[in-house]
Amino acid sequence: MKQRPWFLTLLSIAFLYLSSFCMAAQPEPAQLIIFHAGSLTIPFKAISNAFTKKYPHITILSQGAGSRICARKITELHQPCDIMASADYTVIDNLLIPDHAEWNMAFATNEMAIMYRPDSAYANEINSINWPEILLRNDVEYGHSNPNADPCGYRSQLTWQLAEKFYKTPGLYKQLQQGCPLKNIRPKETDLMALLESGELDYVFIYRSVCQQHNAPCILLPDEINLKSSKYSALYSQATLEVSGKTPGSKILKTGKPMVYGLTICKNAPNAKAAELFIQFLTSREGRSILQKNGQPPLWPVRITGNTQELPAKLKHLLQTTE
Repeated sequence: MKQRPWFLTLLSIAFLYLSSFCMAAQPEPAQLIIFHAGSLTIPFKAISNAFTKKYPHITILSQGAGSRICARKITELHQPCDIMASADYTVIDNLLIPDHAEWNMAFATNEMAIMYRPDSAYANEINSINWPEILLRNDVEYGHSNPNADPCGYRSQLTWQLAEKFYKTPGLYKQLQQGCPLKNIRPKETDLMALLESGELDYVFIYRSVCQQHNAPCILLPDEINLKSSKYSALYSQATLEVSGKTPGSKILKTGKPMVYGLTICKNAPNAKAAELFIQFLTSREGRSILQKNGQPPLWPVRITGNTQELPAKLKHLLQTTE
């Protein structure tokens, strides 16, 4: 029997070695579960698409809902979640820390606006000054999201309170509440868009970013009432609203303040390593650029509160970022 040439044997061994090395170096498939505010749906989809091009072994499972509903999926339904991203960073402080999360990263901003259709009632008349009078007409329907489920809901109410002071119209807040029946209040702000598009509503109180993402006409509100500017923090704080708390029957007092979005990695995250990679990408120049392009102004540098000692090593650099 003819012996196999020694160099062929060596080639076979080398091939087997390289094959096994490549297989070992290939990352294991992983899933990343993200619960996020409805208003983050479009920007997070764009970021997820860019992220998975860089990390093709990670599959992202995203669930958009009202931020407080997202939190309760974790605290009450005990659903697995890696990253929770809220339209209001205080939702994480109030409902997740310390039992379900350690720290809170403020990463983006926004402002309140009024979305409408080109054929909404009085669309050719409404502006940033006369919108209260237009909305209170008998043949106009307007809506907002549920304050107990979604930050946009309680922010709409805070905006109405501030509008009463800004326009010097006593009783305006109560009038706007009375003019908005329960059928016009939905769990999250993006749910209202279906009612707007179908013609059931003429106007909805929603984030400016959502208007931009959908190329929808909107009324931009004065900075004194839109919860956008840190310049008016003291003014915003004059508006308050009670919403449901951590436990049944308890209440949390929400005080008007400039809008800040927050995110965290849950304590029981099934895939904390993938979550760290996602937040690294989100806070990178590329990630922040995607947020900006989608009408979601990034907050930079980010602000991190809570037990920052528990911040993952890969994210520690964000504590010192001053860029």
